[in-house]
Amino acid sequence: MIGCLIGEVFALEAPTVLLNVNGVGYEVDTPLSTFCQLQKGQKVTLWTHLTVREDAQLLYGFLDAQEKTIFRTLLKVNGVGPKMALGILSTLSIDLLIHTVENEDINTLIKVPGVGRKTAERLMIELRDRFKTLASGSTSVNSTTTQIQFNSNSAVAEAEAALQSLGYKPAEAQKLINAVKADFTEASDIIRAALKSMNR
Repeated sequence: MIGCLIGEVFALEAPTVLLNVNGVGYEVDTPLSTFCQLQKGQKVTLWTHLTVREDAQLLYGFLDAQEKTIFRTLLKVNGVGPKMALGILSTLSIDLLIHTVENEDINTLIKVPGVGRKTAERLMIELRDRFKTLASGSTSVNSTTTQIQFNSNSAVAEAEAALQSLGYKPAEAQKLINAVKADFTEASDIIRAALKSMNR
């Protein structure tokens, strides 16, 4: 089992990070909460979860160890796979997720792509007791003003692609991005603002 990776960010294409660890490049899928804090050339530690399938071995990475714990907790819920778990952690902060579950706020949960009312109700029931044992605080990693290096895609296209990769329909992603894109030039800022607008 790969518990964490320590290396340098070689490339970024939301929500996937290519991490150079002693000359070996690991493709790691991340929630946007982690992705938006990364920059090319940055040395980081990603806490990882490895999923082994018949056709692939997939790595999921998190800057915060507690976020990895929450991710694994979400995977234990019937009907929640890695993509939905990443979508939940990309849309809701850890504190907001715990608050949402504790207060049975289904309307907040169903804002997450792919989470319908039945899934939200199941999450409420199965996570309530598990979250009681988890600390609600999370540590953050200081981000810098260095621009994230993307491929040839524009910042807007990159932001839309990131949301679609988490399950948002193209029209939904475009609507969220269009509402905030005028105020930002970097994809990471656009993504962050779009996700924040959902929680208002």
